[in-house]
Amino acid sequence: MTKTNLYFQNQYVIRKAKSCDIGLIIFLIFKARLDPTQMRWQQFLVIEYHGRLIAFGQIRNYYIAQELGSLYVAPNFRNQGLGSFLVENLVNEAIQPLYLKCVKRELIEFYIKCGFTPVLFEELPCPLKFKFRLSHFRNRFFNASVIFMKYAKNKGCL
Repeated sequence: MTKTNLYFQNQYVIRKAKSCDIGLIIFLIFKARLDPTQMRWQQFLVIEYHGRLIAFGQIRNYYIAQELGSLYVAPNFRNQGLGSFLVENLVNEAIQPLYLKCVKRELIEFYIKCGFTPVLFEELPCPLKFKFRLSHFRNRFFNASVIFMKYAKNKGCL
């Protein structure tokens, strides 16, 4: 990975997902009600603790843009910096403008600290407008709290 941290080196392993990980990843994505699109194990980074998968996230690829998605940290391991570490490593893998859809208000500040800024639906690239059109509809007509965000700069979120 591009960034190392002694805390993580001693207790955790961050690595590219393997084909044998996808079953658990799919299960946890559905359990956590995350976006199940583009379930390609090659796009995922995972964090293990003593051989147990405890966190993961992926970069989804689209024409002219990428999306940070499927970010998950097991409940017992939250608020320890694992999500930030994972986001930082995923951001470093991005090779095109990077976006995300945030559906939980409590995560907006987390993503802002990681270098993302809110953007209007109209500012999204066409492939993401197409993908997020239902979320945009819910925002407009049902007062949903979906926020679209773009990675702005490498602030680092640790």
